Amino acid sequence: MPYFTHELHALMAELSDWADLRKEQGVPARAVIRDVVRDLRRARTALKRMQPPEKLLRREPDELEAIRALRPEGPRRLWERVERKTARDRIGGAWLGRAAGCTLGAPVEGWSVDHMEQLAKSCGMAFPPESYWKNHPRPDDMHYGGSPTSAYLEGGVREVPVDDDLTYTVLGLLILERFGPDFTTADVGQAWLDWLPVACTAEHVALENLRKGIPAERAAEKDNPFEEWIGADIRSDPWGYAAPGWPERAAEMAYRDAWLSHRRNGVYGAMLFSAAIAAAFATGDPVEAVRIGLTEIPKTSRLAADMAWAFEVGPALPDWRAARAAVDERFAGMSTVHTNNNACLTLFGLMLGAGDFTRTIGVTVAMGLDNDCTAATAGSLFGAAHGVDAVDPAWRRPFRNRARTYLTGHEEWRNDDIVARFLAIAEQAVR
Repeated sequence: MPYFTHELHALMAELSDWADLRKEQGVPARAVIRDVVRDLRRARTALKRMQPPEKLLRREPDELEAIRALRPEGPRRLWERVERKTARDRIGGAWLGRAAGCTLGAPVEGWSVDHMEQLAKSCGMAFPPESYWKNHPRPDDMHYGGSPTSAYLEGGVREVPVDDDLTYTVLGLLILERFGPDFTTADVGQAWLDWLPVACTAEHVALENLRKGIPAERAAEKDNPFEEWIGADIRSDPWGYAAPGWPERAAEMAYRDAWLSHRRNGVYGAMLFSAAIAAAFATGDPVEAVRIGLTEIPKTSRLAADMAWAFEVGPALPDWRAARAAVDERFAGMSTVHTNNNACLTLFGLMLGAGDFTRTIGVTVAMGLDNDCTAATAGSLFGAAHGVDAVDPAWRRPFRNRARTYLTGHEEWRNDDIVARFLAIAEQAVR
């Protein structure tokens, strides 16, 4: 599938350079730039007004019942009740596994493989990494205004540092506690207005639309070219934690949350990984859990086709480099923060990790793209499947039972409290 990203960016960069040169030379070029801006705005309006073809809309519906009508057969529910001790252990493993994967990936989020390898070499570290990064070229940069980069590095980790991937997990907990498992998209919108000060891409669009008074059910539909990016996917974990062993229930909650900011494959990514996390509690196998997660999204969707490809080629991939190369070939030109390409990398990380936590999050980060998100999801699935003890203490001990978010009025947390509160919700939801 050809993309226009490189062509447009290259042309716009050259245009800007020519405009700057002529301005510096005193050439009256303002009229030319005015015409370009006018034409670009017209093109933007035309693209916004276009709609996907009917054939695609039939294969990739947005309504929950239509989505369910296109699902393949699946188990829907694996646990009839929550066994308290097991659920606590698995929720704890999922949360701490997510936190560790995210903390490892955050300092190198979006970096190229070459850039990460250079950092590892300068630090005297193995690559893929087997511990938190030892150093960073910008250790004082603030992450979401809450934690400096040094707080993600070996020796500097003293709590779960702030990150959007983790903040949304805690926000999901607050939504569940305030509104219950039957919360609505409108409830999610109200929670965002109350607690979420900043957001990115699709979430930023939805939050700004909410602030303008657009109803939550329509907040994703205005000025949102990011509707199929990874944002709803990274919000999927709380729904899996709240419905352990019940993938259909988790996917339904994920749908109501994702609808605020995403459509089509952006929603399906959230449903897939919420269902997979819920399934992992029961299967004890994160890869098999992802297979089950796929039974909660349309089998006719692009995401289902991409994940079927990943399941087909994954077992034959010799290493993480080959996995990244395969994704680059299949998704050439796709945004590095899209749902589909990153979902495949998450699965490859679990496959290549082969039941070892350090290897799982290490290779997932090493493969790149949106690698704090993919490593966080892989870590969460691993922990949900295997429990706390399978998450090596070297990764979780530095957190010292503390976590930080950027949610207004809810900045400081204890990890055991997060786990206990999710367990209480699960016991309420799985009945």
